[in-house]
Amino acid sequence: MDAVITEVTTCDCSLCTQRNAVMAKVPEAALTVVQGADHLTLYQWNTRRAMHYFCDRCGIYVFHRKRAAPDHFGVNVFCLAGFDPQSVPLRATEGLGMSIEDPLARPEWPGPRV
Repeated sequence: MDAVITEVTTCDCSLCTQRNAVMAKVPEAALTVVQGADHLTLYQWNTRRAMHYFCDRCGIYVFHRKRAAPDHFGVNVFCLAGFDPQSVPLRATEGLGMSIEDPLARPEWPGPRV
């Protein structure tokens, strides 16, 4: 990953809460899978816009393409070698109360915009 991480986030939606995710938002161009792509399993639900990737061997959640910002990925910071999540601020985000689909969203930004 080639991005400067200035904060990490948590989310209170059911999926993030269950996987205890702490995420870093990075631009699409900053994330390159250099090995193990053949072990990534895709999980989608609801609008099927967000794409959540897990390791098919150990089940660890690795990253996801964001529904509300499809040109960014959310990366599980615990998968980043040498990164200390406590070195940057932690911000809680709301996912539990987000609408499933935003009827006012532009086609290129289909997710809820909070």
